[in-house]
Amino acid sequence: MKQKSKFYVVWQGHQSGIFKSWADCERQIKGFTNAKYKSFPTLSQAQQAFEEGAEAHLGKKESPMQPIFDTLYGKPIIPSIAVDGAFSSSTKKAEYQGVNTQTGVVIFRCGPFMEGTNNVMEFLAIVHALALCKQHCWNKLPIYSDSVNAMLWIKAKKARTNLVPTSQNKVIFDLIQRAEKWLKTTPYNNPILKWETKAWGEIPADFGRK
Repeated sequence: MKQKSKFYVVWQGHQSGIFKSWADCERQIKGFTNAKYKSFPTLSQAQQAFEEGAEAHLGKKESPMQPIFDTLYGKPIIPSIAVDGAFSSSTKKAEYQGVNTQTGVVIFRCGPFMEGTNNVMEFLAIVHALALCKQHCWNKLPIYSDSVNAMLWIKAKKARTNLVPTSQNKVIFDLIQRAEKWLKTTPYNNPILKWETKAWGEIPADFGRK
């Protein structure tokens, strides 16, 4: 089956415009504070979105349910670190990153790794954020993830993945082993919290490839 193409609009980046591949889009947004971008399935939609501007497509429209969401979930704690993982079924590449929720700045980004999964990347991202907080004495700084599975793995201090080890993903399993060892030997005070996408929109660390 032929893979569907996507078109990437960059409203705010090193260079704005419409790009035909994620790699070209990524070059414009990587290291750019508060980059604004989004993918579209057709060129005509991308062209229209580019002309309409970022706010028309990235601006959060309040749902009639928003007052209820606010009561149930409140607002995310700022400052904090948000993490996210990504996996491409077409390239078999996986990666993860952590973002400062206050500034939108990418604090760390790792990968791409071959033959990973979203949950494994989320797990490694949380541990990376915890280790970074420990290193810089950012005690009690909240860490947000939208992966319930990864949060459960952190609690268990074990990545309960069904991923099968291969020669291609050996580096991932090495990282998992290091992460599990860190969790079992290092105390931390940072709360790991669920990012409530329904109420707050996409997590700030989202890779924007949906």
